[in-house]
Amino acid sequence: MHLPEEKKLQTVWSENWQNPGFRKRFQWGLLVWILVLIAFPFFFSYIEQRVGWTPNDWLLDQLPSMDTSIPCFLVIWGMFALFFYRALYQPKMLLLFLWSFIILSLMRFCSIYLLPLEAPANLIPLRDPISNLFYGGKDAFITKDLFFSGHTSTQFLMYLCLQKRTDKILALLATFAVGTMVLLQHVHYSMDVLAAPPLTYLVYLIAKKFAKY
Repeated sequence: MHLPEEKKLQTVWSENWQNPGFRKRFQWGLLVWILVLIAFPFFFSYIEQRVGWTPNDWLLDQLPSMDTSIPCFLVIWGMFALFFYRALYQPKMLLLFLWSFIILSLMRFCSIYLLPLEAPANLIPLRDPISNLFYGGKDAFITKDLFFSGHTSTQFLMYLCLQKRTDKILALLATFAVGTMVLLQHVHYSMDVLAAPPLTYLVYLIAKKFAKY
């Protein structure tokens, strides 16, 4: 007999929450995640004031500059909607994503701080009212959060965490699409996008140890 969706959701969370290992890691993860979100606008405001280096990017120079804000927004948040729908019924997957996102954010803090870059030429502001809230407001736009691409890495992280084959294919296609669109938008250098998947995979491996109980 199939349980109603609401009952199934309640059951799966109740079973996991009764496990002290899961409960402790989830509570700590939420706390650290909130602290990271609080740090976002301060960090990005700081890096925006710095003078950075402008790398030579042959690939980016060959690409036209175009506004992909709408399709990029739809792909990013469409994948987030799918991911969190799946994660509601798979608390362990949500826990893994939570710790992966925390470590990914901390790694990007370090890489952006250690490698100050100027914004690419012909940059077109990427309009995303949801993401901008974490940068300091819906009208905030940060141009120097460059190495490595958070947009691309987050999509790839969902690919790594999702379980169903069709979901993973969609997430992998979304990774490629978002990576392409941020280059066409000229909001990232090609090295930012190309480095995102391998660095995200490293983050994923580390996060698995934090999420293990």
